[in-house]
Amino acid sequence: MWRKVTSTSFSSLKSSLFFTRLHLQQASKHNAASASAVSRFATIAPLQDGRCPFITFVLGGPGSGKGTQCIKIVETFGFKHLSAGDLLRREMVSNSEYGSMILNTIKEGRIVPSEVTVKLILKEMESSDNHKFLIDGFPRSEENRIAFEKISGAEPDVVLFFDCPEDEMVKRVLSRNQGRIDDNIDTIKKRLKVFEALNLPVIDYYAKKGKVHRINAVGTVDEIFEQVKPVFKACEQKAFNRS
Repeated sequence: MWRKVTSTSFSSLKSSLFFTRLHLQQASKHNAASASAVSRFATIAPLQDGRCPFITFVLGGPGSGKGTQCIKIVETFGFKHLSAGDLLRREMVSNSEYGSMILNTIKEGRIVPSEVTVKLILKEMESSDNHKFLIDGFPRSEENRIAFEKISGAEPDVVLFFDCPEDEMVKRVLSRNQGRIDDNIDTIKKRLKVFEALNLPVIDYYAKKGKVHRINAVGTVDEIFEQVKPVFKACEQKAFNRS
């Protein structure tokens, strides 16, 4: 079952999320457009087959290899992969009013509110026929983490952290051939500094709760996956016991 931050059932969770939407709708005029768009998303509910979600946060710096490992986890253990960045980009290019709000926010140089990303993640979970989720690249900060826990009323079951030296991550990102304009050594190092400042406190928070599995992200894809497999074999049993 969900790991509760508060002792809420799914019915009371719906109620709390309803009041969260009201709070968003009553936000200041500066945030009114964002709040209005967020409030139109459905609140989280039990999954289609009645099972409770099993949530894994997948964290690591740019070039840590977490995306590649997520593919292998999906193939081997049947998890649903949810990339926070992909969800935002997909919504942004849609013709919805919500997508327009995200696009305008980014154009203005502002950060998309944590509540927006959380709502997109929860919406995707609700519509899935899977009950095991890899949430890739979120939360990126303590603000993200607090928003997720507040809106969902839940914590992750597992936090997978791909721990990779900075030099290795820089080398990997520079070797990509994806046409990203920010893949140069100076901007990569800036991204890594931002990751260290914002993401490591999240990892430390969950480590104190015994949820973090640190993976040495140096080696071949298969060598790294050999470290990952025992974590998810244990998760399979845990999810089976909860289903």
